[in-house]
Amino acid sequence: MEFFTHKTNIDFMAQRKWAFIFSLSILIFSVSSLVFNGLNLGLDFTGGLQIQASYASSPDFNQIREQLEHAGLDAVTQSYGSSKDVMIRLKLDKNLTQQQMTDKVLKALAGAKLQRVEMIGAQVGKTLVTNGILAVIMALLGTMIYIAFRFEYRFALSAAISLIHDPMLILGLFSFFHVEFDLIGLAALLTVIGYSLNDTIVVYDRARENFRKIRKASAAEIINLSVNQTLSRTIMISGLTFSVITALFIFGGQVLHGFSLAMMIGIVIGTYSSIYIAGSLALIFGLDRRHLMPSEKKVVDSMP
Repeated sequence: MEFFTHKTNIDFMAQRKWAFIFSLSILIFSVSSLVFNGLNLGLDFTGGLQIQASYASSPDFNQIREQLEHAGLDAVTQSYGSSKDVMIRLKLDKNLTQQQMTDKVLKALAGAKLQRVEMIGAQVGKTLVTNGILAVIMALLGTMIYIAFRFEYRFALSAAISLIHDPMLILGLFSFFHVEFDLIGLAALLTVIGYSLNDTIVVYDRARENFRKIRKASAAEIINLSVNQTLSRTIMISGLTFSVITALFIFGGQVLHGFSLAMMIGIVIGTYSSIYIAGSLALIFGLDRRHLMPSEKKVVDSMP
């Protein structure tokens, strides 16, 4: 099943100048927002109070959220364990002790029975932030090493830069719109890196094949041809994935809101970067046919 035939001849590389201007603009926007606004970090990173409670029957989570909001509590609620159990996470109030906050939650939730109360310290949050940054860096380094061995180091550098480009935009939008960023959002960020990498690898693999099959075309023409040949696959997979994530965004509830939003942004920008950015960067780094051709072995004739 295809949306485009292999005979499309869209000159993507001719637009790379405008693509770079657009990408540079959104990167500047993202960095500026992160510097001036910062990230609205969730309880996983900042620390807070985690309360586990149970009901006699399966509770209505929308009603629980309304009750907590009416009590003036900014909390995240989710199911855990059985269908009768609920986990409530909320930021600490400087004017209230841990016991007072727990009593306030139980007073707001009529019929809830307290099971457990845990304090998530700020030090734990700092450790999670550090580990999250290390996870992203390790993912990028692993990607570069794989592509350098599998293809060519110019492809590796291009892919790494385009992969930095994608999560930076997501973080910038989260910062600008003050969307809460937690561990689920971090999971989405790493998922986007893998998703965007997959599209980029498909284009690079087709480019390597075309470099070896078509001897008279320039490097820009080969990249263009490769992107056009994989365009139907890219649009089809991105469109289907986006539709699924959109359904998750609408019906998944508050807990998955950050994850689905980050994925929706990542799918769009990842598709754009795999088409316009990854191949264009390889050309800027001087990619040529000889870099992808198999090395010739010298045969020395033995003299009798």
